[in-house]
Amino acid sequence: MLRLRNKSVLPIVQGGMGVGISAHRLAGSVAKAGAVGTISSVDLRRHHPDLMAQTEKTRDKALIDAANLVALAREISSAREISDGNGIIAVNVMRAVAEYAAYVRQACERGADAVVVGAGLPLDLPDLTIDFPDVALIPILSDVRGVALLLKKWMRKHRLPDAIVIENPRYAAGHLGAARAEDVDDPHFAFPAVLEGCAELFRQLGIERERIPLIAAGGIHSHQQMRSLFDMGASAVQLGTAFAVTEEGDAHAAFKKVLADAAPDDIVTFMSVAGLPARAVRTPWLANYLEKEARLQKVAKPRKCTAGFDCLHQCGLRDGIAKSGQFCIDTRLGFALKGDVQRGLFFRGSEPLPFGSAIRTVRELIDYLLTGVQPVNQAFRAG
Repeated sequence: MLRLRNKSVLPIVQGGMGVGISAHRLAGSVAKAGAVGTISSVDLRRHHPDLMAQTEKTRDKALIDAANLVALAREISSAREISDGNGIIAVNVMRAVAEYAAYVRQACERGADAVVVGAGLPLDLPDLTIDFPDVALIPILSDVRGVALLLKKWMRKHRLPDAIVIENPRYAAGHLGAARAEDVDDPHFAFPAVLEGCAELFRQLGIERERIPLIAAGGIHSHQQMRSLFDMGASAVQLGTAFAVTEEGDAHAAFKKVLADAAPDDIVTFMSVAGLPARAVRTPWLANYLEKEARLQKVAKPRKCTAGFDCLHQCGLRDGIAKSGQFCIDTRLGFALKGDVQRGLFFRGSEPLPFGSAIRTVRELIDYLLTGVQPVNQAFRAG
């Protein structure tokens, strides 16, 4: 079992996936099954027609930000209702988004059990949540150096993480914890190196190993992998893509089909607008963008936000950062949420899915991960 603050749950965490891929239905269903369900806080108004009607045609940043806070509150409440008091409801907030602090506060005020933060070092998270001591704080990091920096900063604030997600950029989806695309395969990100390195770091800092559970994330798709990671020192695992394609996933059916049907050669790593490498499916839009990427980067210059609100602190397109992606990520992820294969950006991990191209339920996925027993009448690649 995984213990977070005063709750014990199954050692399985559903990763946060935006825009809108992990909203109340998926997160609530995972929590109902006794695990950790995670709502991605990014641009959740897209799940609420009334909020989209108020904001879709405006460039009023304050109005859009307010709508997204309302949407987050609704999603937490709906997930809690589905969970029926089971599991844990977490909210994932990207450190890289401009409204990071507001999302963290809203998540805590609206009753999230945990706040998970990636895409940057959340060194100020203990300060933002000081009035909510019962909310579990879970940073996402990729190497021992990042873990060490965060722990030393947080210890000065007299707070330790309630768990740490160790995300391996070699396999994960979306934004990756490496500085450059060519760095994602660096051995220092490998699970054995990071898990063993963290155990040694805890000893050096006088932290009991059991005090901070380590949650391995990236490329996990079988019961055997889970057991191997537990043997290395992980306390739980986190999966994203495998949960995104479940029946309860909040995205359009076409979105799930794109992820489930992707062949290894269809999955590519490229530089995203946030200045980090990212991994996604080579859809018609992404293939076309990659063909033009060099030309677009060559002429990059600052411009007004095309989406009407500054979703990222640093945006390659808006800020004219040549080394970063030159497209509006919020718009492309919005298309993906609707299942628009021609125009969407579909983040995906690099590894096979537990049930191949089949769409199964959250309960079946969790049962397989825990037991290794295949669903009835279902052939799949177990890895």
